[in-house]
Amino acid sequence: MPNPSTRTTPPTAAAAASVIPSSSEPANSKRWWLLAIVALAQLTVVLDGTIVNIALPQAQISLGMSDGDRTWVVTIYSLVFGALLLLGGRIADFWGRKRSFIVGMAGFAIASALGGAAQSTWELLAARGLQGLFAALLAPASLALLTVNFPGGKDRIKAFAVYGAIAGGGAAVGLILGGVLTEYASWRWCLYVNVPIAIIAIAAAIPVIRESKAHGNTKYDVPGAILVALGLASLVFGFAQAENGWASWPVLVFLPLGLVLLGLFVLLESRSNHPLLPLRIMADRARGGAFLTALLSGAALLGGLLFLTLYFQIVLGYTPIQSGLASLPMTVAITIGAGVLSKFLARIGARIPMTVGPIVGAAGLLWMTGITVEGNYLVEVLPGLILLGLGLSMIFVPLQNVALSGIAEHDAGAASAAVTAMQQIGGSIGTALFTALYTAAVSSFLIGKVSSQAVEFGALVSGYQSAFLWASIVIFVAAPVSFVMLRGRKDLLG
Repeated sequence: MPNPSTRTTPPTAAAAASVIPSSSEPANSKRWWLLAIVALAQLTVVLDGTIVNIALPQAQISLGMSDGDRTWVVTIYSLVFGALLLLGGRIADFWGRKRSFIVGMAGFAIASALGGAAQSTWELLAARGLQGLFAALLAPASLALLTVNFPGGKDRIKAFAVYGAIAGGGAAVGLILGGVLTEYASWRWCLYVNVPIAIIAIAAAIPVIRESKAHGNTKYDVPGAILVALGLASLVFGFAQAENGWASWPVLVFLPLGLVLLGLFVLLESRSNHPLLPLRIMADRARGGAFLTALLSGAALLGGLLFLTLYFQIVLGYTPIQSGLASLPMTVAITIGAGVLSKFLARIGARIPMTVGPIVGAAGLLWMTGITVEGNYLVEVLPGLILLGLGLSMIFVPLQNVALSGIAEHDAGAASAAVTAMQQIGGSIGTALFTALYTAAVSSFLIGKVSSQAVEFGALVSGYQSAFLWASIVIFVAAPVSFVMLRGRKDLLG
């Protein structure tokens, strides 16, 4: 990678001095309220993935969707969200993070209301695309606001501990809320629920959040925005299509195309005077380790949760509510682990927890490879969920700190978008990879066997076991990455 210090132009010294908080500048007295608002917004974005998944079966019947259309309800959100994240981060930096937060939150709510009111498949798909667009503005603006208002010290660690716990546990909360709304109200309320949340967040944000934006060089990198949007969209789409086979033409075309476009994007950024993603953000060794860990842990978390939900509902016959409640111990473990770790993180640094966390998380996923058709939740699942939750807490609590440590306020939105993009791409990769491995395991199990319900359930369980095994391997790889690339306490404090 080219040396970014010789190829890019950082903000001028005067501009930097005007935007980086100084020790004499009073801290935002309302920043803990700001944390609550940002946490609510982040929970909304994280919930949206799993809560909509729970609603899909009812929505398919209600709107007469095909199986292909049902898949697109999930894919189009990920596609637009992932493709526009880096642009959304730069818009937040240049246009204003408070303004971007409010517009992103309002737009997300309007899109959710349109989706809930949809009377046809195309209306729901259009609404999901709009959700992805506004989420790409909301997510980096939220994280950038935390970065700016908690510039360092123990308060920063506590703030990012809350953010990390939501990032790790919000998906499981979505399963519970989606189950309750689908069973007792309607699938439409899995989308409508975002409206009151957004109203509360916006009403609180207006008096609490202070505006902040980058100064100096604020020219948009339009060619870079186009290249990275097309590149990320190609990658997400290619991985999403892998469930139809890795040799299918969309995979063979769009995955290489995405890599080529992203390579051209990096080349362009190395030569630009106003890059969309300054390479100085990516060049730091510890930050690079955090980005890789975000990619790997995002893949394992979303991929693992998908197959656990299928196991609960298809094999064990749980209702959506029971399935969500069965996943809750992982969220509880993440919350408890985050609270405990945040008290010691300033002393022990990021390297130890981000090395141990993937090992503990891998042990939890490995435990769940012991699931059976009969299903003993307390023995076969619960210990694994607790271990996975504790492992994820050790990853997500320091992760945001390391990824955003030492970032000048000028680049806060861009860096925040890069972290979120890594997790989003990781989730797409994990879902596609584990689906392909699951399908192969199911097919292998069925060879030479006479079809029956017992055999079919046995094949499904074999597929889930394979997915958990490979998810454990993927998250385990994050341990040596963190050990080698992180240094310790310095990575938290910049």
